[in-house]
Amino acid sequence: MEAPKLNVKKTLLLSTGFFASSLAWSLYNSYVPKILEGFVASTTLIGFVMTLDNIFGVIFQPLFGRWSDKTHTRVGKRMPYIIVGIPICAVTFAMIPRMPNLLSLMVILILFTFVMSAWRSPVVSLMPDITPGPFRSQANGIVNLMGGVGSLLAFAGGGLLFKFGGYPLPFLTAAILMLAALAVLVLFVREPQQAFAPDEQAKKSDVKLTSAEKKSLLLILFGVFFWFAGYNAVETFFTLYATNTMAMDTGSATMMLSIFSLTFMAFAVPAGFIGAKIGRRKTILIGLAGIIVLFLPLIFVAHFWVTAACLFGGGFFWACVNINSLPMVVRLSGEDKVGTFIGYYYFFSFAAQIASPILFGALRDLTGNYQLLFLYSCVAFACAVVCLLFVRHGEDEPVQTSTTDILDGLGD
Repeated sequence: MEAPKLNVKKTLLLSTGFFASSLAWSLYNSYVPKILEGFVASTTLIGFVMTLDNIFGVIFQPLFGRWSDKTHTRVGKRMPYIIVGIPICAVTFAMIPRMPNLLSLMVILILFTFVMSAWRSPVVSLMPDITPGPFRSQANGIVNLMGGVGSLLAFAGGGLLFKFGGYPLPFLTAAILMLAALAVLVLFVREPQQAFAPDEQAKKSDVKLTSAEKKSLLLILFGVFFWFAGYNAVETFFTLYATNTMAMDTGSATMMLSIFSLTFMAFAVPAGFIGAKIGRRKTILIGLAGIIVLFLPLIFVAHFWVTAACLFGGGFFWACVNINSLPMVVRLSGEDKVGTFIGYYYFFSFAAQIASPILFGALRDLTGNYQLLFLYSCVAFACAVVCLLFVRHGEDEPVQTSTTDILDGLGD
């Protein structure tokens, strides 16, 4: 019997779904606030609208992930949600900059964010469905690399297209790329055939976690909450921190933060291989410790080159954390609750993205000090370390993957 291996080619193909999602959200976050500003003067209202994706993610992604686990069709469990969801999102996305008034714009934004939340868990579930357990960290690295490429394309290409055609052109181009990604998924990605009839599948899905496994799952999920709280605070408030403490202009501050994202993307695939070799929990703990060590000086020193160097290293360590966390959660799901457990993962990560900006915003209002940003982040990452120290489950057997294996995977 042939030993399981990482199918790199198939992983790249299924990553087009995450590529499309990242591309759309990056453009959405960049341009929708400015579009809203043309209809409303209230920054509070604009901020609320921009949190709809997180609110819908907390509510609907666990539901649709669970429903996809229980779906049985000729095209698979996940593909029905993807086949219906992506075209609706593509059409509504292209319509966003063309709405003539606030009411019609809000209808389109709500429909777009809702449907995006409906197919995100199913499309992410394709990776663990297709990838053997020991190779999911490596595969998740490839998926996140493709997501990073989508974001970079949105920022660079979107800006260029905006200069030529205003708001409609980048939105239309992204919509076309979303449909192209769907075509790739439909033509080249096949879900594993369901080996059980629906009633037998339901019985198989009733396998319960032990109390120790439940404890590990909860600790991992709270760890997810804390490290996303630490990350999101920096992502949200870094521009304000840099302009207020280092007298930087907004553009330069944004470019400095992009260093973190670029190094994360560069290290996404290696972080997956490290997690597979030495263990996911150990790799995550190394990543959290590394971020804390790098962010601690920024509590006391607000200097351009020191900050740039710490962000550069922080992106590498963040990859160690982010790439290996989802596979730990999925490892506890078994093979028949993947979508449900991915829904749990997104519930805690999106909850952090809702709560953290509010918590740090209140802290800053009380103290009037933006330099507390990195103290807040370090405390959040330290809480995540405490959670992970007591995790005892979520690992697959370590594997050795050679360059030859990767090349073989590309040829499969």
